[in-house]
Amino acid sequence: MEDSIKMPRHVAVIMDGNGRWAKKNGVSRLTGHNQGMLAMKEIIKKADMMGIKYLTVYAFSTENWKRSQEEVGGIFNLLVKFVGSELAELDANNVKVHILGEYREKVPEAAIASIEKAIKTTADNDGLQFNIALNYGSRAEITKAVKTLCRKVEEGELKASEVTEDMVSRQLYTGDENGNIPDPDLIIRTSGEERLSNFLLWQAAYSEFAFTDTLWPDFTPEEFESLIEEFSTRGRRFGGR
Repeated sequence: MEDSIKMPRHVAVIMDGNGRWAKKNGVSRLTGHNQGMLAMKEIIKKADMMGIKYLTVYAFSTENWKRSQEEVGGIFNLLVKFVGSELAELDANNVKVHILGEYREKVPEAAIASIEKAIKTTADNDGLQFNIALNYGSRAEITKAVKTLCRKVEEGELKASEVTEDMVSRQLYTGDENGNIPDPDLIIRTSGEERLSNFLLWQAAYSEFAFTDTLWPDFTPEEFESLIEEFSTRGRRFGGR
């Protein structure tokens, strides 16, 4: 793909359809999640090769705790497996791992240890930044940001009239702590669903969207590139005209 000024800097992906893929193929939901993990690995490689600076994936939402203990436990076991098998390659390819969400809350200790190892190992890398939205919910993220600003008002550090959109943005998981991750240029959702499902609600204000009927485990690097190419043809006006 040729370089273009319209190449997205930040692509976010709602990886949907693992369960439906499993049902379609007559296998367990956990097998579906495993296939989804393999698909994610290939998309990371493709995004890095294409020169995309930020890739964010919706791995586990605050609502996913409603699923069975077996499925939830299996998902986190797969995360541990992914870090164990892929971390060396991610580090060698200069990929930086970040987590968006309250990953220290409710998440199994083995998964927390794997996450923190990945963060520490790749901390100095400056290639693709791979953001994993884990135990993430956008409404909770925004509420947390508002509470932080409210405390500053209560303590006299800030006046309510001084609160700006930029201040709110800096308190989000994509804010200062993570190096001011830019809002996603493109949000991709697989499996035919066309909604955000509590993902990056604030950050998606001017994002472009791409929806595909492909179930996530069947989503290929070639389809990813095709959606990026389609994005590059769009005119983005940001409300200016």
